[in-house]
Amino acid sequence: MTSPGILARPDGATIAYHRLAGSAPGVMFLGGFRSDMTGAKALYLEDYCRRHGRAYLRFDYFGHGASSGDANMGTIGRWAKDAIAVLDSLTEGQQILIGSSMGGWIMLLAALARPSRIHGLIGVAAAPDFTEDLLWPRLDAAQQRELRETGALTLASEYDSAGYTYRLSLFEDGRQHLVMRDAIALDCPARLLHGMRDDAVPWQTSLSLAERLNSRDIAVTLVKDGDHRLSREADLARLGHTLDELIAS
Repeated sequence: MTSPGILARPDGATIAYHRLAGSAPGVMFLGGFRSDMTGAKALYLEDYCRRHGRAYLRFDYFGHGASSGDANMGTIGRWAKDAIAVLDSLTEGQQILIGSSMGGWIMLLAALARPSRIHGLIGVAAAPDFTEDLLWPRLDAAQQRELRETGALTLASEYDSAGYTYRLSLFEDGRQHLVMRDAIALDCPARLLHGMRDDAVPWQTSLSLAERLNSRDIAVTLVKDGDHRLSREADLARLGHTLDELIAS
């Protein structure tokens, strides 16, 4: 695999990315929390765009994958700024943003910051406001107290044997970027895919997101036997068909 390109940030951090030249609208993939740009969906979309001659961009947030930094020090605001910088510096013309899990939140923040650049949105198990609505309520009183008193808490994770460390700053910053408390001022087409066996983000989240988006061109697809990743062969094919539809819209 070719080495990633590097986008320098003003504070000295570096964002790693892979980019394909091609036709518009381009496609930009935004991964989930602690995931990176080498996952099944990111690589499937690259193959899709290569076959269709379409511009494509995948990247790693600060502290993720091949980018610099410590993910434990990252915040929603910082990762959203990464996404906006990538959109501004590395893409041209209209873009379709595809956000997976936390990437669905980052996708919305980037689109709100640059609405004129957005052709459409695809959420895959989108998790807007997850720090406040999903993660914080799952902590018991003792865990919330530890987080407040020490500034950090490590929890077991099926995705990492060492567990995930969450800093208080992640929650505090997340509260400054909530999008699900009111209408979301985005009028572009949106397609939301969600597995009904998702044990991380309830599928009802996508229904709530559909209700809040201003756009009248929204479709929600629920996959009855789908899990959080939606990375099986059939799931990826569904993502491709959804992208076909959105490009044609």
